Amino acid sequence: MVKDLKNGECFRLDHLIKAHLEKLCADKKTTAEQKAEYEDIVVKLDGMTKDEMNAVLRRFAIKSPTTGNDLSDAIEFNLMFSTCIGPSGLVKGYLRPETAQGIFVNFKRLLEFNQGRLPFAAAQIGNAFRNEISPRSGLIRVREFTMAEIEHFVDPSDKAHPKFASVKNLEMVLYSACNQMDGQPAQKITIGHAVEKGLVANETLGYFLARIQLFLERVGVDPARLRFRQHMSNEMAHYACDCWDAECKTSYGWVECVGCADRSCYDLSQHTKATGVRLVAEKPLPQPKTVDVVEALPNKAAIGKQFKKEAKPVSDALAALAAEQVDLLEKDLNEKGESEVAVGDSKVKITKDMVQVKRYQKTVHVDELVPGVIEPSFGIGRIMYAVFEHSFRVREGDEQRTYFSLPAAVAPLKCSVLPLSNNPDFAKFVQQISSALTQHDVAHKVDDSSGSIGRRYARTDEIAVPYGITVDFDTLREPHTATLRERDTMLQVRCPLEDLAPLVHDLVRGKITWDHVCSVYPKFEQQEVTKA
Repeated sequence: MVKDLKNGECFRLDHLIKAHLEKLCADKKTTAEQKAEYEDIVVKLDGMTKDEMNAVLRRFAIKSPTTGNDLSDAIEFNLMFSTCIGPSGLVKGYLRPETAQGIFVNFKRLLEFNQGRLPFAAAQIGNAFRNEISPRSGLIRVREFTMAEIEHFVDPSDKAHPKFASVKNLEMVLYSACNQMDGQPAQKITIGHAVEKGLVANETLGYFLARIQLFLERVGVDPARLRFRQHMSNEMAHYACDCWDAECKTSYGWVECVGCADRSCYDLSQHTKATGVRLVAEKPLPQPKTVDVVEALPNKAAIGKQFKKEAKPVSDALAALAAEQVDLLEKDLNEKGESEVAVGDSKVKITKDMVQVKRYQKTVHVDELVPGVIEPSFGIGRIMYAVFEHSFRVREGDEQRTYFSLPAAVAPLKCSVLPLSNNPDFAKFVQQISSALTQHDVAHKVDDSSGSIGRRYARTDEIAVPYGITVDFDTLREPHTATLRERDTMLQVRCPLEDLAPLVHDLVRGKITWDHVCSVYPKFEQQEVTKA
């Protein structure tokens, strides 16, 4: 973060540098060599240290974008929202920067729910909070946002995925860390080949990257404006061993919308370390084996006499010691007669009379392991923004007619029902069609307002309604029919009334295509019967 030296306004430095260099790249006076250099700096920006960013700031003499004043050197800023807990205000807390930790805290219950077997996954949707320095760009950078996260727990020694074969031939645009460092463009490659050559760390991570792409394309992201960028080693999160971002090209540039990280065993290990509760799974062994066991057995009477109310946490801390810690404890007790053991945030002295070290052998039929975690993390607001921008259209030859080409699966309303005019004879047919759509769980609206049919079509197009049913004068005669209109092509077909609701239902669910409908039903181009 940097500050305006005169008015104190704060700016996030990486965003400031990026905006400045992009402005220089757009300048017609910038040479091709300079442009390539500036683009290389932007690519490496996320991995720069504070000193490296300061050097860029001074080299390009970057000023405040709002006042033109000089800026301070970079200072570190914690993006976690801090707060005080309770009336005293002495206990500090933080609003969650991600939803994932709630799943890790409940790991034991989730594992039990899955009958103790790996792999398994849990999903959660909720709000997260980040104390952004300068929120801007609509839904792109905000302080409170909705996240949807999946935590897929897997055996760390076997990250194969049983469904990987179903996606291995999917072509994806991958922007690897090596290509970024070398100034090379992103490459199109099948996810199967990417995993095979080690570009993507393992099958499970590759499977989720492929599923992320399929999901984004289904909800309306333009495949030509979608890529997956790998984090470079110096920007990798402390918990990740491989991480990719699904980025969408928007008017704000490439925007990270989904992250997918192999978090390895970091989270469960840290929770175990902090709480003393062992968060592990069991893996059956092909053959039983004999293992050496070393345990610290607390003497509850001696501990109770010494520590009074704190006796239970001390006993629990001793019982939870790992074998290596017990060995160190025993060594200290033998050499010094006492040792220190961590209990919560403090350490307590343990003497020989408080603990007994027991060593023995036992036969085990399972191996304990700390599961690894693959985490896809979806930023709902950013995905929605990318979908809106990618699906915005203007009718050819009429710049005033705009519409959203949202896929039917995500359009809020799937169908509109429009009587051609306010003729009272149309009412019963409109009601019949509306009731049938409701029975088929098709969200729809009836637009019987005044105005020409063309104007009402335009109104429904503007709110992304993919299909429109029009009741006209041909509907009044038997067999009763109505027209079905598709938003993007504006083509219409004439269908029997009883076919309309199941037809729209199947179109929305993706069971059939509009091309199939056009091949089955006659196209409608003009009114066949007019009112006498």
